[in-house]
Amino acid sequence: MSATVGPARSGRRDDPDAAEDAEAGPPATAGRGRDAGPVTGALALLDRPLTSYYLVLGCTLLLLALGLVMVLSTSSAVALDSGAPPFGAFEKQLLGAALGLPLMWLVAKFPPRLFRAFGYPLLGLSVLGLLLVLVKGTTVDGAERWINLPGMGGVQLQPSEFAKLAFVIWGADLLARKEKLGLLTDWRQLLIPLLPGAAILSMLVMLGNDLGTTFILVVIFLALLWVIGTPARLLGGMIGLMVFVMLVLAVVAPYRAERLTGFLSAQAHSSSQGYQQLQGEYSVGSGGVFGVGLGAGRQKWGWVPNSTTDFIFAILGEELGLVGTLCVTFLYGGLAYGGLRIARRVQDPFMRLAAAATTMWIVLQALVNIGAVIGLLPITGIPLPLISEGLSSLLVTMLALGMLMAFARHEPGARQALAAAGPSVPRRVLSWLGLGRARN
Repeated sequence: MSATVGPARSGRRDDPDAAEDAEAGPPATAGRGRDAGPVTGALALLDRPLTSYYLVLGCTLLLLALGLVMVLSTSSAVALDSGAPPFGAFEKQLLGAALGLPLMWLVAKFPPRLFRAFGYPLLGLSVLGLLLVLVKGTTVDGAERWINLPGMGGVQLQPSEFAKLAFVIWGADLLARKEKLGLLTDWRQLLIPLLPGAAILSMLVMLGNDLGTTFILVVIFLALLWVIGTPARLLGGMIGLMVFVMLVLAVVAPYRAERLTGFLSAQAHSSSQGYQQLQGEYSVGSGGVFGVGLGAGRQKWGWVPNSTTDFIFAILGEELGLVGTLCVTFLYGGLAYGGLRIARRVQDPFMRLAAAATTMWIVLQALVNIGAVIGLLPITGIPLPLISEGLSSLLVTMLALGMLMAFARHEPGARQALAAAGPSVPRRVLSWLGLGRARN
């Protein structure tokens, strides 16, 4: 089964809500004959109906667990070095995981039409949140992204993270409706109001000096255009325009221009603009093959700036070595394969668009973060999904992955496989506690 997603074919007459009630095909078999070898058996496992569901779930849980361990290791050293309580950041991250896991499980049960109903309300709330940031936001390292929640012990909300999810759902719903009505033969119907919506969100985010999130919004916009089947000339023109705009935004602000200068000549600016990049590279390189040991890293003791957020991958590389970094990369690759497999197999155009855009967002955000840490890309200030410290980023990412799992339940043969598997673990626990009945 190919995991790539091609452009949508014109003339599809998929009903956005019909996929939920359509009868799925038969589940794939585990083997291809008596003489199936290990490779054939592995390929057969990848071809099972629930492969995408369990792949997304498994990679998410492993990355989340690793993220909690790394936040504990890194943030406690940073806090002790500055005289703050050692477990404050970890407690917030643990709270995010404790809230995110049941929310992800709940969202994975949602029907597609419920996501579509949330599209416009989520977009409206995101715009209001971004406007509120400009009025009462908190500025950190030159970027204005956060709102302090009163009475929450210093907990902050980042509306730009929720804007990513809102834009995915709204954009996918918009294009799916137009595809159903046959309106996508005209380029104006492809771009309006999708392009103005992306421009408004990007402008509000950029007013807070958040170039990294603006880049992710652009990625989501281009992913939606690609999956819906935008002509190559128009898509190429939009990519060129977006690259030009991002380059202009990168050089007009002094601190972003300094980051670019530090990236191009880090050694020449080792004590100023290139300091963070060089320290990140040194941290990753000093880990060797197996790392110096979990918790034994030295770079987190004030040497690597933003070591709990944007540069946590550097500390991971130091403490867990090449083996740890390859495992993390492999897990993100698993998310990429699972998400694109979902987008390839589902029949509903909304699910196809939303699954592809969500996968591109999360995986490319991870690649950009890792690329910045190892010196392949300029520093953008975006977190490593599920691993970096950040309550808003963690919750939104888990909600988006829960949505992917919900779409995976509508792949061909997935319903029969779920029914054959029996009640889920949460249902069994509730049944055991006498709070519910497990269905056979």
